[in-house]
Amino acid sequence: MTARLDPLDRRIAGALQVDGRASWRRIAGVLDAPERTVARRGTHLLRTGVVTVVAVSPHGVPLLVRGRCRAGLGRPAGTALAGRPETSFCYLITGPGELVAEVFCDRDRLPTFMFDEMAAIPGLHDLTADTVTRYYRTIHEWQPGLLSPAETEAISSLPQPTPQPRQPDGVAFSSDERAIVRALREDGRRTHEELARAAGISESTVRRRLEALRQEEKVFIRAVVEPAVLGLPVEALLWIRCRPHDVDGIGRALLGSPYVRYAAAMTGEYQLLADVTLPDIAALHEFVGSSGWSRQADSVHTGVVLKALKRSSVLAPELRS
Repeated sequence: MTARLDPLDRRIAGALQVDGRASWRRIAGVLDAPERTVARRGTHLLRTGVVTVVAVSPHGVPLLVRGRCRAGLGRPAGTALAGRPETSFCYLITGPGELVAEVFCDRDRLPTFMFDEMAAIPGLHDLTADTVTRYYRTIHEWQPGLLSPAETEAISSLPQPTPQPRQPDGVAFSSDERAIVRALREDGRRTHEELARAAGISESTVRRRLEALRQEEKVFIRAVVEPAVLGLPVEALLWIRCRPHDVDGIGRALLGSPYVRYAAAMTGEYQLLADVTLPDIAALHEFVGSSGWSRQADSVHTGVVLKALKRSSVLAPELRS
């Protein structure tokens, strides 16, 4: 069983979810806690891997991939899919051996990716891939209600718009920017001095480049943490079927709940997918059956997450080499 964090550690984790590069001094001031205590605890959360701060720069066509796994092959098939660089998240969920992932793939590689590379994963079959047409919330925006709105605003250094599927597929980086992003993918809290050494440019240039990359939504800094340690041990994916003119209404309604980590409209049999994390099964039952958005839905298929093999491009600890 995953141990829950104590209240202060949860709030520090929540602050890092708002801005993964916020200084311990700024976080301590907002949380009204001693800076030395916040720095010690925050460093421990990062060093032990309870919280991992990384940069992500998704590009390409976003796809929601769903497949079934033959008996006994769910974990190896999931591990193979999670290990691919295109994969953003990958979950094993309840159902007849189900595996779900979000992947980003360049448009010209889609046929090869789906019909050759995915089909070659042992044990994985009955694959479907639906294209994301709109995001209502992505994981980097998720705020689980650990901070007040005023605290969130005080920590946030940048507006947090919802990223949308990009056209064209690629994001152009200069050689300096590629070096900065590569370093931040390994550790999203690397100092400007460390980034300057990695890119071979001055600290002042790094500051300007990084600020521009974030403001232009080419790079997102994410704090990755297991919801269970925040007191939300039940995670589920909801496939929502509805009439076309209700899609946006349901998508916006889902944003009213801090339980919703991710919500996207997509092509295919279902019109929306939501990732929710809750304190218990009773809360899941109420969220699906009694929330206002569910009155607009024609049907909802629920799958409980058994294992997150990858979150926000970060592999589960046991899968990291």
